[in-house]
Amino acid sequence: MREPTPHSALRQLDALVGEWDMWALGRDVGPVRVEFAWLEGGAFLVQRADVGPETSLPAEWGAHAPFPTVTLTGYDETAGEFTTLYADGRGVARVYRTTVNDGVWKQWRTAPGFHQRFTATFREGGDTIEGGWERSGDGELWMPDFDVTFTRVGTS
Repeated sequence: MREPTPHSALRQLDALVGEWDMWALGRDVGPVRVEFAWLEGGAFLVQRADVGPETSLPAEWGAHAPFPTVTLTGYDETAGEFTTLYADGRGVARVYRTTVNDGVWKQWRTAPGFHQRFTATFREGGDTIEGGWERSGDGELWMPDFDVTFTRVGTS
């Protein structure tokens, strides 16, 4: 079976492709191994994240840690934006809108009682991404949730 021809807008996501170690600051989580890879000849970007024995997790999470997680991002040429499907080890499933432009990665969702948004910036030649998640109960009043740092694996 032939693979689809990817939309050229997907090239905006190239900066994410590879392996990363991620730390969730303020949650004392990390390192979490994160991998971004192309699927179906570049038509979709898949992200997988999981923890190893060296990863610290908050004791209060117990068996409710979100790992492993997986996302699948594709492009809607009519809307001119990316959509990211998210699922995790708790059985949580969400849909985010996503952009990666001019070194800034954003994701957001609007959901009754639990709005979320994420903004991160590529640093140091693209080998570090720093940002954070915010949450809101009403979509008007936002509060910080946690900060994240991604460091590309295998760089010096």
